[in-house]
Amino acid sequence: MANASGLVAPTAPSLRRRFSQSLGIYRSGFWFYDGVSRLTVCSSAAQGAEKLSLAEPKARRLVSKGCKLVGCGSALPSIQISNDDLSEIVDTSDEWISVRTGIRNRRILSRKDSLTAMATEAAQKALQMAEVDPDDVDLVLLCTSTPEDLFGSAPQIQKALGCSNNPLAYDITAACSGFLLGLVSAACYIRGGGFNNVLVIGADALSRYVDWNDRGSCILFGDAAGAVLLQSCDSEEDGLFAFDMHSDGEGQRHLKAGMKENGRDELGTNGSLLGLLPEAPSSFSCIEMNGKEVFRFAVRVVPHSIELALEKAGLGVSNIDWLLLHQANQRIIDAVATRLEVPPERVISNLANYGNTSAASIPLALDEAVRSGKVRGGDTIATAGFGAGLTWGSAIVRWG
Repeated sequence: MANASGLVAPTAPSLRRRFSQSLGIYRSGFWFYDGVSRLTVCSSAAQGAEKLSLAEPKARRLVSKGCKLVGCGSALPSIQISNDDLSEIVDTSDEWISVRTGIRNRRILSRKDSLTAMATEAAQKALQMAEVDPDDVDLVLLCTSTPEDLFGSAPQIQKALGCSNNPLAYDITAACSGFLLGLVSAACYIRGGGFNNVLVIGADALSRYVDWNDRGSCILFGDAAGAVLLQSCDSEEDGLFAFDMHSDGEGQRHLKAGMKENGRDELGTNGSLLGLLPEAPSSFSCIEMNGKEVFRFAVRVVPHSIELALEKAGLGVSNIDWLLLHQANQRIIDAVATRLEVPPERVISNLANYGNTSAASIPLALDEAVRSGKVRGGDTIATAGFGAGLTWGSAIVRWG
């Protein structure tokens, strides 16, 4: 069976012919010919196979690792803000919010709470479920747009976990698509780099960048962390069947949090001359979002992305057990499910309790579904993320 990176050798002759004619369709990682890795395609867009030129040995032997999801965990702040609470801050109501978004509550970090600590807690739970020691972790990927250090927070999580072997740890910034990108990146490290255990953490504190006077945006966001452990396995057990990823910078104007411009006309506090050298400290604006345009974008691109990923995996909608989307708005979730003809009982949603938690939303919902017994080992999940950038993507995965 062909997986997301096209790394599993098809066994049937017909599949071999199909694969050899469409290398560009699969998001290729590394092929291994007699132990020697050769890079084929590393593009998220389909490219013609005729452009590839690889010197292949006469007797070709394909060797590949697979990867599977073996652990998950999540963590939440203690402070809960209800719709009724927000109605005391801005002109809104529980009915107005819930009808338009499906959200009733959200959690936010207090000023003394740490996003890094919350992400670490989620990662620890994922390791415990997977029964993997921190010293056996080969890589930590923190998917976040709200790090507590400009240079990244992942190494602090690696330190807090007690990974004494000093595995690589770094941040991935792709907003609400971040976790999905981290998942695919982890698979590439396992399949092409020989890594065995990769932690993928989605954690965000967008409440720190919300304008609490803007009822159009402050009602949407919450803070959380979720994590999964991806582990190497035999290719026959591979649990990432296919994926599809894209971005469109033209849409950045619809969802952004840009740098603030300081309007002072005197020497900056760091001695910089305004207009010549940058002034410190720099900061970002609150989240700016055109909700109608983001809604149109999501309901247009997400179903198509999932359909593409299913096609690459050789599966149909009837083959998936669960649809798990980024938890942004219940109307988006319902619209995508309707377009794909997925019945409501096969859709995972915890949006009502937590709001839009950005990169944390998919692993948070997955963790709750697994621990409640809803998602079981062997279940196939179609998952998709979408958000700022604009970025979007989907993946077809198997749990366990």
